[in-house]
Amino acid sequence: MSLRVLKFGGTSVGSASRVARAAELIAQEATLGPVAVVVSAMGKTTDRLLAAAEAAARGDDEGARQHAETVRRISHQGVGLDDDDPVHRVIDTLCEDLGRLLYGVSLLREHSPASLDLILSFGERLSATGVAAHLRAAGHPARMVDARDFVATNDRFGDAVVDLTLTGERIADLAPGWTDAIPVVTGFLGRAPDGRTTTLGRNGSDYTATLLARALGASEVQIWTDVPGVYTADPALVDEAWPLTAMTYGEALELATFGARMFHPRTMIPLIESGIPMRIRSTLEPDAPGTRIDPFGSDDRDRATSVTSLEAQALLDLQVRRLGHTVRLAERVQAGLAAADVPVWMMTQSAMGQAIGVVVPHADADRALSLLFDTFAEEIARGDVHAPTVTMPVTLLTLVAEAMGRTPSVAGRLFGALGGIGVNVLAIGQSASARSISCVVHGEDTAQAVRAVHAGFNLAHRRITVLLAGAGVVGSELLSQIAAQQHTLRERSGLHPVVMGVVTRTRRAIDPDGVDPSAWAEALEAGEPVAPGEPVLTPAVLDQLARQPSPVLVDCTAAEGMEAVYAEAFERGIHVVAANKKPLTIPTADRDALLATARRHHRGYRYETTVGASLPVIETLQDLVQTGDRIRLIEGSFSGTLGYLSLALGRGVPLDEAVRAAREAGFTEPHPRDDLSGLDAARKALILAREMGLSLDLEDVALEPLVPAALLAEDDVDAFLAALKEHAPTMAARIEDAAARGKVVRYLATIDPSAGARDEPVLRVGPTEVDADHPAARLRGSEAFIAFHTERYATWPLLVQGAGAGGAVTAAGVLADVLRLVATLRSG
Repeated sequence: MSLRVLKFGGTSVGSASRVARAAELIAQEATLGPVAVVVSAMGKTTDRLLAAAEAAARGDDEGARQHAETVRRISHQGVGLDDDDPVHRVIDTLCEDLGRLLYGVSLLREHSPASLDLILSFGERLSATGVAAHLRAAGHPARMVDARDFVATNDRFGDAVVDLTLTGERIADLAPGWTDAIPVVTGFLGRAPDGRTTTLGRNGSDYTATLLARALGASEVQIWTDVPGVYTADPALVDEAWPLTAMTYGEALELATFGARMFHPRTMIPLIESGIPMRIRSTLEPDAPGTRIDPFGSDDRDRATSVTSLEAQALLDLQVRRLGHTVRLAERVQAGLAAADVPVWMMTQSAMGQAIGVVVPHADADRALSLLFDTFAEEIARGDVHAPTVTMPVTLLTLVAEAMGRTPSVAGRLFGALGGIGVNVLAIGQSASARSISCVVHGEDTAQAVRAVHAGFNLAHRRITVLLAGAGVVGSELLSQIAAQQHTLRERSGLHPVVMGVVTRTRRAIDPDGVDPSAWAEALEAGEPVAPGEPVLTPAVLDQLARQPSPVLVDCTAAEGMEAVYAEAFERGIHVVAANKKPLTIPTADRDALLATARRHHRGYRYETTVGASLPVIETLQDLVQTGDRIRLIEGSFSGTLGYLSLALGRGVPLDEAVRAAREAGFTEPHPRDDLSGLDAARKALILAREMGLSLDLEDVALEPLVPAALLAEDDVDAFLAALKEHAPTMAARIEDAAARGKVVRYLATIDPSAGARDEPVLRVGPTEVDADHPAARLRGSEAFIAFHTERYATWPLLVQGAGAGGAVTAAGVLADVLRLVATLRSG
């Protein structure tokens, strides 16, 4: 393997243990081939040196000495070697030189840029001395190399410009002398033509590493930090942000342009010109692959790279009042701000330059605004130009992707993601390179905006955050299926479902990091009790869910009033997946308002399991309606529970025994009367009727219960089952009478849109006698069937048939709804 250049930042050599760790990593890398090492100053040493220089310039000699003594102590401790090691004498000698320099500054009571650069140089010189000594003590030949011996610069102190040609020639001359030991090079430093010390500005040590790599023809530059690579977003804002494995030079430059401190444009230039890759690696996770930056980037050409957020900014707005009047806004604004040394992060203008928006740091906003008033004073006075305004704080949000120019609808997806959560975009801009697109949002929307864009462009293995309401038969089975499928979903779909909480009527278990779906019962027992009368899903719980990635409220209850909870969820940016039929069968106007709330907030609301468990009933009907087919009649056994009971009764099983068996199998609602009343089937039929566009309410359903209404008044389940035993002979007689006439009894629903014209009920639900060849007569167990008679399916109806009840199939339908919801978000 050819030579590699390893650069260690200040935090990576900030203490004795970290120096030891860096030395260990250097030694490991050296076993793979030759290495050259570049180091920054240890920890906060540069800050201490700056403080010492400021104190000396004030004439505070004692303060300067104290800061210098702290630097000396940190350097001795950072080496981590015995007191008799020769390196300590070298450190003392360097610190004595520093002390004399500071004393001279205190006498003059000022520090020039040149003297400040010399003072700062002691940080890297002490660090390189210590790291080299530690390597030698561990048995690895190493020598400290002062970069000032080869980095040739001009005399712009503090931000010197490197003479690339002369620097390369000097490295070529010196490098042969480094072959017998690992060179540990001071980063950040250079030398002016007159021999004075210079510094290279921000990311100066990285620049030293890339200069060295170019001159030595290195195979790779490794930047060792305390993070495992370049993240898809700021992990402080996005929990699911993850380190990229690869990106292009161009993408790195875009990140540098928009404030990413890990890169600086000039750092990348030597690499771009030589084609040498850079790899960001972590001293804390050395086995992680890190992020490789090269000409090629990721293999996934259609995927965005990352989303950045430059906060604490201000947006200046200036507009021409008289359209067509030329006042050269952009030219004059840019010139004025540049002359005042106000940084401009983004400038955007309307067609013909009639309006301009400028993003500047929040700290410079007042100065910039005053400058605009002065620059356009005459035009403002004449009424040609509106008075400039400022909006702050704002955040400059940028999506970076090499594939930006090759992929359609990138801007649409970006603004769709933001609009979907109600974030207002104040200004937009896109680079000519088409590697990035930026927009300005209000500062208070930063976290929400970054998360939405990150999720909208699938920048991570997608976390789906689920809050489950209801842990009965369906809810508990859903948790089991999530636990069983987690690995498969991650591997095949890149999805990471996290159960943030489980809530019931009596207890609540909430953990943003995730409740183990295989141990939910224990978590619920250890959770907090719900006080009598207290809502299970409080605003605070919903707020907590809303802060999570891709939040989904899953309702597996049969609770009343959940439509109000859904509306609050939609308003907070939470999606809803429900097996609960009741919110869809509230009065028509209220149901329509609920769906409108979901649409207004661009939230998903999926409820396939409200009609046919996991059968695709609603999806099929929606497809028929949306493709223009006309529904003439829908009939079917909408209730797998009542289908099971009808079949059992037909075989001679007494009514009470059949209901007990259905309840034990998980086919019934928590109270079986909700099934036997026919109300559950009526609700399902009403849901379908409304999907057809029919404006009906529950009271419009011609409903006949399976058992007399008087029995349904019993609230106690055991008492209800006892009453069914008394009614069983009457029910058996009805079944036998139908059989004597060649009929079977099935509990069916019909939706006939034309019935109203005949002054008949459009929706009928109740026990029905059918011939032996009717589809309902052939049902087995808890099967449900729905027949769609339409204009296209006129001769033979379209049938949907299968298990229509049961915890496992219903839970599978709920999970499928969650996954379809996420798939819709990913494709959007």
